[in-house]
Amino acid sequence: MDRLHIETLLLMIVLVFFANNVPIASAAAYPALFAFGDSILDTGNNNNLQTLSKCNFPPYGRDFDGGIPTGRFSNGKVPSDLIAEGLGIKGTLPAYNDPNLGAQDLPTGVCFASGGSGSDNVTSSLLRVISLSDQLGMFKDYIGKLSSTVGQQNASNIISNSLFLLSVGNNDIAITYSSSGRRVMLFPSYANLLVGWTSTFLKDLYGLGARHVWVLSTLPLGCLPGGRASVGGLMCNGLVNGLAVQYNGILQQLAASLTTSIPGYKVEFIDVYTPLLNIIRNPFASGFINAANGCCGGMALAFGQLCTLLTGQCLNPSRYIFWDFAHPTEKAYQIIVSSILQNHK
Repeated sequence: MDRLHIETLLLMIVLVFFANNVPIASAAAYPALFAFGDSILDTGNNNNLQTLSKCNFPPYGRDFDGGIPTGRFSNGKVPSDLIAEGLGIKGTLPAYNDPNLGAQDLPTGVCFASGGSGSDNVTSSLLRVISLSDQLGMFKDYIGKLSSTVGQQNASNIISNSLFLLSVGNNDIAITYSSSGRRVMLFPSYANLLVGWTSTFLKDLYGLGARHVWVLSTLPLGCLPGGRASVGGLMCNGLVNGLAVQYNGILQQLAASLTTSIPGYKVEFIDVYTPLLNIIRNPFASGFINAANGCCGGMALAFGQLCTLLTGQCLNPSRYIFWDFAHPTEKAYQIIVSSILQNHK
């Protein structure tokens, strides 16, 4: 065998070795995922804030990798993580305020959401969390860091081809409208105000390069343990659910309007209200035994710093729809996200 044939054979052996041993990145539909809004998507941005709306302590995160409380408002992963994982982007979506965030995390996306936030600035002020406008400021800061890491053109390409998530309205309705001066307004007027502020945010996001956004509906707020407590604990609060339905309808119209009126902008309304309500109405079909109480605290209104190791927890969170008085368990989120990805990939 001459030298040329030997070199060719060696090259083929090397190529086969690398083909079998070097992991190849999955062909994800989007290069990155970005999350804005409230605790449904927050993965730890509130950890260092002086607020009651944080959960970087046990038993939060008891079923997360390593049992670590990361600031996610659940026992494990939240929808931003599960969507990133389901789309083949990465297993978890890091919080932008995470001190351990590295340059290698930036190109595939981060989370800017802040538990307790909403479209109404009064909401974030009441809870001392990060407002939507400040989250947008964090995104601008991120763009600068990403550009420094991968170059300006690559950064622009990543942002324009990525998926953005937005979850707002839950706290605006359940907290601000129910307990502040906003109650002097008729709810349809307040709902239109909320959606108007959301519209401004989405247009600003477009101006920064976003081209595809999933806007999540609210949860069925009257069926959360906290919502049930306001009417005795046994039944859902139909009035609060009615407010959520009104708001979600206007939000859905906004998504359709922005998609048709802004060239190249795709804003999709993502219904999380209905799939969660279906689970609540028929919990046993999905393997749940409790649809009314939180795993942490039981019938008590445990949330954030009121949900501790001393509060008491259920033995198996995967049998409960809710983790605390306002947030689903990872198991419930998995079912909801699976439904979303089947319809919106």
